[in-house]
Amino acid sequence: MAKKNKSIEVQGTEITVSKNVKQDFISLTDIARHKDQGRTDDLIRNWLRNRNTIEFLGIW
Repeated sequence: MAKKNKSIEVQGTEITVSKNVKQDFISLTDIARHKDQGRTDDLIRNWLRNRNTIEFLGIW
């Protein structure tokens, strides 16, 4: 179960991608940091409360 981290660049922002066995994970914190470095926790919290996000996760 080796965990490998790599990063990709999206619109000039470096995003961490972690690979663990058969799953890949992208860093939401890195994505939120692109919008506002000081409030990444608030951005993620608000995104998770968004009605469209809740519907998407429910369908997924």
